[in-house]
Amino acid sequence: MVGIVIVAHTPVASAMLGFAEHTFGVLPEGVRAVDIPPYEDTKVSFDRVVKAAYGVNTGQGILILTDVMGATPANVASKLEALGPLSGLNTPIIVLAGLNLPMLMRCISHRSEGLEDLAHKALQGGQNGILRLGSKAIQETTEK
Repeated sequence: MVGIVIVAHTPVASAMLGFAEHTFGVLPEGVRAVDIPPYEDTKVSFDRVVKAAYGVNTGQGILILTDVMGATPANVASKLEALGPLSGLNTPIIVLAGLNLPMLMRCISHRSEGLEDLAHKALQGGQNGILRLGSKAIQETTEK
């Protein structure tokens, strides 16, 4: 099973994991959250992300979900991915930015699939989960 690490600004990562626990009724196995507080030294953040990655590593890959591209959580996660074999994890790592709840739900539901397939499904889930609601949305749908 692919391990999943949520790395986001405080308290987003923990809130996302809490949502998953609420939705599935149990804390999903192989999923960890790392909240990155403001002004934390990036070395400390990186060390906490590495520890979480080791905690979910089954040898089948690790998918790291971050909130905002270019921000500290994504940068720290990307640093771990860039290390490759030097990380000592001996498993491939993929980092995706733009985390939303539909993306997380898709990831947890399809963790038994391979890492590349899971990353693809996560991206689809995230994109497909963004919808305009309301009467204007209904009107646009019926006009097409």
